[in-house]
Amino acid sequence: MDIEPVARTLDKIAGGRHSADRVPEAVHTDPRTKRSFRVVGWLLVVVLVLGASAVGEAVLKTRQGVHESWIIWWRLVVIFLIATTLFYFLWRAAAGLWWAYSRLRLFSIVFPVVAIGTCLVPGLYPGWMIAEQVAFSLVLLVVWRVLSATHLREGFDRARRVPEAAS
Repeated sequence: MDIEPVARTLDKIAGGRHSADRVPEAVHTDPRTKRSFRVVGWLLVVVLVLGASAVGEAVLKTRQGVHESWIIWWRLVVIFLIATTLFYFLWRAAAGLWWAYSRLRLFSIVFPVVAIGTCLVPGLYPGWMIAEQVAFSLVLLVVWRVLSATHLREGFDRARRVPEAAS
């Protein structure tokens, strides 16, 4: 089954008018780029495991009779959506799509800021969820740092992208 047509439709939604813009092939096939993306992939697995652990904790607390608020359940769903989205961005960035690298790098810094910001609201989350949010944020900050390596920033520079029509 060829999922590329579906991916291109999603690319148009996520990447907008730059959805087909690619970086030169030498950039995304560079061994350093592949190694960096592999590291990011494993870090995103850690984010997913943290999210699954948080769901497990919430289910356990609920079974013990502790009522968790809707905001906690909502946040648990959001963590999985974030992880899924970031995996998609990684997959498309590895294919050389400029927009995907750009979004991956941006969201890996924005999501931790939002997560920590919400943790600062008194009484919003229980202690176990604050710990999960801090861990989630730290892992995503490492993702941002990996994606900020000079060879990636230079390779995925906006000026280097090549519109599909020009390829």
